Amino acid sequence: MSEAVKLNRLRGELRADEAMAPHVSWRAGGRAARAYFPADLEDLANFLRNLRNDEPLLFVGLGSNLLIRDGGFDGTVVFTHGNLKTLRLEASGLVYAEAGVASPKAARFAANQGLAGAEFLAGVPGTIGGALAMNAGCYGGETWNHVEKLLMLDHHGELIERQPEDFAVGYRHVGLKSACDEWFAAAWLRFPEGDGGQSRSRISELLEKRIKSQPLGLPNAGSVFRNPPDDHAARMIEAAGLKGFAIGGAQVSEKHANFIVNPDGKATASEIEMLIGHVSAAVKEKFSVELQREVRIVGEKP
Repeated sequence: MSEAVKLNRLRGELRADEAMAPHVSWRAGGRAARAYFPADLEDLANFLRNLRNDEPLLFVGLGSNLLIRDGGFDGTVVFTHGNLKTLRLEASGLVYAEAGVASPKAARFAANQGLAGAEFLAGVPGTIGGALAMNAGCYGGETWNHVEKLLMLDHHGELIERQPEDFAVGYRHVGLKSACDEWFAAAWLRFPEGDGGQSRSRISELLEKRIKSQPLGLPNAGSVFRNPPDDHAARMIEAAGLKGFAIGGAQVSEKHANFIVNPDGKATASEIEMLIGHVSAAVKEKFSVELQREVRIVGEKP
């Protein structure tokens, strides 16, 4: 461990050989060589300054939208949820949210401040960091429609303020135009003034809709595929006869076809990845459409 990081004045917790399955919403996958739980953003910046320059890094919030292969991740995983947790309303009227803040918490906070337009975040099963990284959206809202300014963190522990125009933003994809070794530390989000009571009611409606339409009671990682233009991945997967189809312990949800679930908690990451590949191939054969994966897959095959 000492070869990867110098333990200088760190206030967080550094662990070796960390099991990742408990940290990802699929409840499957291998182990990480190292894991760091920062005390706060300043501590994380200090950790990165002490990290070996070529150390592979993976930032994880609530572990949704992520699959760690069974061979594990030979690098350091940084856990942001519960650690990068600052959430406040600034004098400018902007909501400042660090990367580890759960998206539903940000939605409720904005509503309680009398702001409108953040309600969709209640349906995003992850953190603000993940929502920024993939331009998460649902129920008619998208994260980057509200981004005013960003705080980034690079591999050397430097904090950098950036503007939205520094990024190429697309459907479920965001990338820096001029750099690749920076991670989202926080964002300043703008929402218009509204009626807090109406916003809270809307959040309740969206959560009820999500509970009815998605297999939230089973381990899953959210939507597996992006919706193709003018269609829905779930419709195509269901039309291909794949609802309920399983490989090992991994199964296409019978409730929502664009979800893959781990109903008994026994699926391996390899089985989930094989099922993703099978679904993609079946849809391509039936519709001549190449589904784009929304879920990120990292790590080594066993």
